[in-house]
Amino acid sequence: MSREGTGSSNSRGRGADPTLRRGWTTGACATAALKTALLALWSGTRPDSVGLRLPRGETPVFTIEDLVVGDDWAEAAIIKDAGDDPDVTHGALVRCRVAPGGQGIRFVAGPGVGTVTRPGLPLPVGAAAINPVPRQMMEEVLRDMAALHGRDLDAEITVSVRDGEALAAQTWNPRLGILGGLSILGTTGVVRPFSCSAWIASIHRGVDVARAGGSAMWRGDGATSERVVQELYDLPDHAMLDMGDFAGGLLKYLSAHPVEHVTIAGGIGKLTKLGQGAGDLHSGRSQVDFATLADVFGRPEIAEMQTALAVLDHLGPVFGDHVAGAALAEARRRLPAGQGVDVVVIDRAGQIVGRA
Repeated sequence: MSREGTGSSNSRGRGADPTLRRGWTTGACATAALKTALLALWSGTRPDSVGLRLPRGETPVFTIEDLVVGDDWAEAAIIKDAGDDPDVTHGALVRCRVAPGGQGIRFVAGPGVGTVTRPGLPLPVGAAAINPVPRQMMEEVLRDMAALHGRDLDAEITVSVRDGEALAAQTWNPRLGILGGLSILGTTGVVRPFSCSAWIASIHRGVDVARAGGSAMWRGDGATSERVVQELYDLPDHAMLDMGDFAGGLLKYLSAHPVEHVTIAGGIGKLTKLGQGAGDLHSGRSQVDFATLADVFGRPEIAEMQTALAVLDHLGPVFGDHVAGAALAEARRRLPAGQGVDVVVIDRAGQIVGRA
């Protein structure tokens, strides 16, 4: 999955900075490319650009990068502009081909677009990884254009992304069982710079896939914690979920979609903040309360420390166990009764320094 709607590993900020330029999702690009192909096929026009109305009323104009027309088919391509968001698919060439399709509308995964191979996603196993809202957007364009030109709705719509399989390796797609390329994403058509909603949506999909696969445990943040927890519990890849900074988002979703057991693992700094009640663990939005730690341990010098690792070095294992216990208590407070949960605290060297 890419960052825009189901999360890549590149952006974790909250909200949209109004000084940053927004961009457009792969779903919006594919829809604009489809509209261009239909214009060329049914009206004979070859536009240099095409406008599109998005689900929330935005009306962007897309520049056409390529357009090819055959006897009964056409395809157009658009370069995705993610604005100022560090989206893994920024600059990707999104291509859409439309051709006669027998009966009804059929979506096909072209080169660089993945196929769903595992249950739990909002698409059935075997389907092209073109998410529901992009499908709806393309169907609406097809219906409008067909009505305008007196055509039927029998169409095969193939979406492809140049180098999509290589780009997908930088996303969660392989772990979620989307193989062969990227997902075509977007619920609004708009990429808002540094939006945390995409990351949280990825957490939701990861939980869904793991639940559907019968897995019962997930990890917290970072590659180090993933390796430690995966080895500790012998977990499959699809049971490993990166919550990033959004512990609150993970716990909220699990409270409504409980599992047999969840393991929350991460660095001592983030889990100290979780234990102190923070749901957003980003360094810009929550801080370790060293004064409270000084009171808890009766050690005034802790109030002047700058990092949780410094406290760990100062106090030793007792602090790691305290952090694990406090994080466990906070997780239990946010989860329903009976939800199995444990906490693993890890230092930068990948050593377990606390468990509860």
